[in-house]
Amino acid sequence: MVSNIPYITALTTYFSCAILFAFGKLRDTITKIWCHSTNDLQGYAPISEGHEDFIMRLYLRIEDCFERPICSAPDAWFDVVKRVTNDNNKILKRTENVSRCLNLGSYNYLGFAASDEYCSPRIIECLKTFSASTCSTRVNGGTTTVHTELEEHVAKFVGKPAAIVFGMGYATNSAVLPVLIGEGGLIISDSLNHGSIVNGARGSGATIRVFQHNTPSHLERVLRENIAEGQPRTHRRWTKIIVVVEGIYSMEGELCKLSEIIAICKKYKAYVYLDEAHSIGAVGKTGKGVCELLGVDTADVDVMMGTFTKSFGSCGGYIAGSEELIEYLKYTCPAHLYAISISPPAAQQIISAIKVLLGEDGSNRGAHKIARLRENSNFFRSELQKMGFDVLGDYDSPVMPIMLYNIAKLPAFSRECLKQNVAVVVVAFPATPLLLARARICISAAHSREDLIKALEVISKVGDLVGIKYLPGKPKKQPLPEENSTKLNCRISKSLCKHSQNNGS
Repeated sequence: MVSNIPYITALTTYFSCAILFAFGKLRDTITKIWCHSTNDLQGYAPISEGHEDFIMRLYLRIEDCFERPICSAPDAWFDVVKRVTNDNNKILKRTENVSRCLNLGSYNYLGFAASDEYCSPRIIECLKTFSASTCSTRVNGGTTTVHTELEEHVAKFVGKPAAIVFGMGYATNSAVLPVLIGEGGLIISDSLNHGSIVNGARGSGATIRVFQHNTPSHLERVLRENIAEGQPRTHRRWTKIIVVVEGIYSMEGELCKLSEIIAICKKYKAYVYLDEAHSIGAVGKTGKGVCELLGVDTADVDVMMGTFTKSFGSCGGYIAGSEELIEYLKYTCPAHLYAISISPPAAQQIISAIKVLLGEDGSNRGAHKIARLRENSNFFRSELQKMGFDVLGDYDSPVMPIMLYNIAKLPAFSRECLKQNVAVVVVAFPATPLLLARARICISAAHSREDLIKALEVISKVGDLVGIKYLPGKPKKQPLPEENSTKLNCRISKSLCKHSQNNGS
């Protein structure tokens, strides 16, 4: 949850935004009065105008902080292409110059986005056999042996009887939810759920209710009130109720309170839809997500959704559940019926990554990656908090937002980090509430301890320069103190040795 915003920070943020909007509107008014548009629309309405167009032009001044092109694999370090502008960011021209930057923005949680000794040769062989695309939907000529093998591996990995895969993670939510529920149904969604869930819920035609972010008590109140009241106007009984939550919230870095939510859903006979886009592969002893991490039986989760773009170094998404559910989706889901199937080499990458995580490649690299990610994430979060940054989220989560609050500090933080060869992602209104601009750091197992220390040094220096250390620095003793680090490493080493012995036997 977002901590209490310092009063002076909130005041200055509102004041700076008010000035920015006021001058923007004044400039628009003067332009309309004194300038004549050279664009003759010939009776057509402007394709973009009003609030949306104003926000777009507002962010034009900091356009250089977004959509930075890269020209290498998104590994721990990558090459960022330098851009120049002669017209205040209206046109950003790429140059031949590149900067080798530490990557703190990509979702490369387990390091599979770069070349891998086990995955890469199998992808190349798959490309030779099946080519880059099936050029068809799954129900026509788009299902290969690689696709069926992938679905079997996904179902086994997440602990469900069956699974179905799609070529796009966003479309997995936005296309599946309207198929699962419609008019007469009730969707209860976490207030900070991803946009794909929001759009999928809106497209379903079902009634939508929102509960306070990650607050089971409020979820129960919303459930109880809506069950008692029934459908709008008719007050008939709901045809079905689905509660939708995320495993790790992508903008908060916070773990879902899954056990409590499942208990409430069982009590009120509501289905649980779990989005594990950022948690599958990234958390849990063997990378099997929040269910493994929190000790929840996957049988208690009715619909398990996830993507392959974060931990598996590929693309697409999946739905895992009962055989009846998956068979139903194969006949009704437009993302399966009408969209092109996932690229065979991309599917092979996912299969190979899962095999590495399960140790089926004959090594313990998968267990080492998972342990390394957890250790890196907890170390980085702990050090940021020691420095006085306001960091959201929970330990074990590889997503850690650093709160900037004031929108004017967003470009300053981004540009200063880039000057020192650290690439970060910054997010502000309207993607977040007006007061809650932030930099979102994504940690990877590919990061070395030296990489993280360099990043911390740069972020600390820039934080002092920009003025975003809102909290007093914490004392040296942390949830993961240094004296326990050796014990943690010993436990990791023992588990890896035992894992290796099991594979050898």
